[in-house]
Amino acid sequence: MKDVTQDTILVHAGRDPRNNHGIVNPPVYHCSTVLFPTLDALEESDRNTLEGVHYGRMGTPTTFAFEEAAAALEGGFKAVNTGSGLAAIAVALSAFTKAGDHVLITDSAYGPTRRFAKETLAPYGVEVEFYDPCIGAGIDALLRPNTSVVFLESPGSLTFEVQDVPAIAAAAKKVGATVMIDNTWATPLFFRPFDHGVDVSIHAATKYMVGHADAMLGVVTCRDEASWTPVKKAATRFGICGGPDDLYLGLRGLRTLSVRMRQHQESALALADWLAARPEVTRVLHPARPDFPGHALWKRDFTGSSGLFSIVINRVPRKALAAMLDGMELFGMGYSWGGFESLILPTRPAAVRSATRWTDPGQVLRLHAGLESADDLIRDLDAGFRRMAAAL
Repeated sequence: MKDVTQDTILVHAGRDPRNNHGIVNPPVYHCSTVLFPTLDALEESDRNTLEGVHYGRMGTPTTFAFEEAAAALEGGFKAVNTGSGLAAIAVALSAFTKAGDHVLITDSAYGPTRRFAKETLAPYGVEVEFYDPCIGAGIDALLRPNTSVVFLESPGSLTFEVQDVPAIAAAAKKVGATVMIDNTWATPLFFRPFDHGVDVSIHAATKYMVGHADAMLGVVTCRDEASWTPVKKAATRFGICGGPDDLYLGLRGLRTLSVRMRQHQESALALADWLAARPEVTRVLHPARPDFPGHALWKRDFTGSSGLFSIVINRVPRKALAAMLDGMELFGMGYSWGGFESLILPTRPAAVRSATRWTDPGQVLRLHAGLESADDLIRDLDAGFRRMAAAL
């Protein structure tokens, strides 16, 4: 579809009612075996197993519908689905690395990204180096002739550093490195990776794309055929694919992504502004706030913000923190985000850094603003702070 907005793409991409008896939503294909009517048809399918229906895990009409919608939304060539966000990260990194390569990964990356790099890539002979997310064009000093991948996550999903993506991408291209970004926080609605020099965009579709906390799904969208083919081959080699029902739920979630993201954004900003005035809060880590160090980059490159941000509160004894968190009525404690429900999670950024140091002595709490009333969420937080104070 050309000359239409992303809101319209979300509604129409990845569906074909004319070829499905007029039914609006694509059917869900539960499939392992695919039968071929003739030897010629079988051999023709064997000549290109990366496209078309060949075997269940390599793709079905349900698979292709979700991938088509994701690629259209992000403006990419094609997409490859996986069974989780971590699987998407693992497939993408594996597709462009081999023994003897050097990879650069932002120090603010999602914890499982770090673990995969250190515990899987490194033992197979890939040299893994973490870099300061605020390095910008200075990454040029870290690049080597054998740097095969530069992996970004912007903003970082714990401390929300915003990276200078165009500057990093331009430097990486000088040595022929593939530039990847985990774009889960912004979604394609609020950041367009391919417009900023990125080759491969990764999403934990479990989060905002699915949006209902009821499916595990990942997707890798690629700028062009040259970047898509290695990713598709890697997914095929590992046998990685999303389940048909999860793919359907991902496609269903995409239809309402735009309206949900607007609400997540509005509520998160309302909470962030309220929290910034609280005496218990020393810092609000939200890129869309003018007082955030990376705000200028966010304003330059992003068109919106999501529901996920962090705050730093004064250090308190564990019993006081527990008094706050254990009694929350609307904020649940859990490790995901992006769903309709609000979440709060204590985190320790200092424990997952190597290239940089997190020196703030306060307690970091990560919040996800769900789709509840912002006023109700504020009342829940206010009651939590009062419980914390009473426990001191």
